[in-house]
Amino acid sequence: MKFQDYLPFYRRNLTLALPIVLSQIGQVTVSLADNMMVGHVGTTELAAASFANSVFMIGMVFGMGVTMGLTPLVGKAFGQNQLQKAIVWLKNGIAAHLTASVALTALMFSIYFFLPFMGQPENVLHLARPYYLLLCASYLPFMFFFTLKQFFEGIGNTKIAMQITLSANVINIAVNYVFIFGKFGFPEMGLLGAGIGTLTSRICMPLLFAYFILRNNRFKRYFVFARYQKIFKKDIVALLRIGIPIGFQLIVEVAAFAIGAVMMGWLGETPLAAHQVALGLATFTYMISLGISQANTIRVSHQMGDKDYLSLRRAVFASTHLVLIVMSLSALLFILLRNVLPLMFSTDENVIQAAASLLIIAAVFQLFDGLQVIMQSSLRGMADVTTPMLIAFIAYLLIGIPTSTVFTFVLNAGPQGIWYGYLVGLGTAGILFYIRFMRLLKRLA
Repeated sequence: MKFQDYLPFYRRNLTLALPIVLSQIGQVTVSLADNMMVGHVGTTELAAASFANSVFMIGMVFGMGVTMGLTPLVGKAFGQNQLQKAIVWLKNGIAAHLTASVALTALMFSIYFFLPFMGQPENVLHLARPYYLLLCASYLPFMFFFTLKQFFEGIGNTKIAMQITLSANVINIAVNYVFIFGKFGFPEMGLLGAGIGTLTSRICMPLLFAYFILRNNRFKRYFVFARYQKIFKKDIVALLRIGIPIGFQLIVEVAAFAIGAVMMGWLGETPLAAHQVALGLATFTYMISLGISQANTIRVSHQMGDKDYLSLRRAVFASTHLVLIVMSLSALLFILLRNVLPLMFSTDENVIQAAASLLIIAAVFQLFDGLQVIMQSSLRGMADVTTPMLIAFIAYLLIGIPTSTVFTFVLNAGPQGIWYGYLVGLGTAGILFYIRFMRLLKRLA
């Protein structure tokens, strides 16, 4: 393949990806803003945020994964110009995801009672518990937003979710400022104020989506027509058959990071706070790759509908090139600015030094993280989800976590040992996802 052959694919992928990237950056900026503001309140508050978010993210990403089953199905129907079928997927997707979200919300609230048994310091736990409840309260509106987001991305519109996410980010930061630091006559609430900001912004997200839909007749018609569609058991089963494995695939990866955070808490308050700082920075750059990968899923699903497998291959490798460039640049920045970036989150010298050491490891695993997320999204666009779920389980939980345990508690590598496990797990996943994609591509060709 010549460079010129990829140029139109770079342009198309970037056009589709840019709004998603901005949307993903907006989402992670909510968390980063919380961490920056909370980190300047105190190290204990930052550690409590790290613990609560790590536990909550397991349920959150599972729900997000379930909604992601909608995108390849809508995308394939859209690629075949079957708009009626896309609307049927919308109606059944809302029904399936709303039911799943209610059940998951109840499950997340029930986990609250198990937080005291996760081995965290009492002062961290005291602050984390009410913050966690506010995160749980934000779950249902956020999942409804994500269902709408997946449908619109399936039909190729990635701008609405971007605009809503950026707007919600502004709301979150404004409410944070008022309630964390006690401005305009409100009490100074610290970490609890950050929870109020997150809840407020996530309630606004589906409301803003409704506003956009009602103002645009072209978007509104999808929902008007959807009212007259029936809910079919076979369609709900098809959605969940794709969405649940994606959810488990995501939950396995997040669970690995959550288990790492819990183990970090066993090492003390300072390592846990440093972990939150380094992970927040790594997540920010990851979200750029995730945005490109989600655009890649849409492109792959459309090419699957057209049965144009040569274009599918070129689209995937164009996305891979873009992600590897982004991750290489972020790795360089992490190494060069490892002692500067943590200053945005904390003034504690011990936290800054510990975070700097973790950023060196993060710089290396950025490349593997980029590879695994693109290959994973390519398989998702092809509706191949069961085998990738098993690959993720093996790479992250059977290889990554045991590696973290050995380095940290047997070889006494300290906090860095946990991140060595992340590096090994992501590397294994990236290589295995790539092998799986090439085998499926060969079958289609």
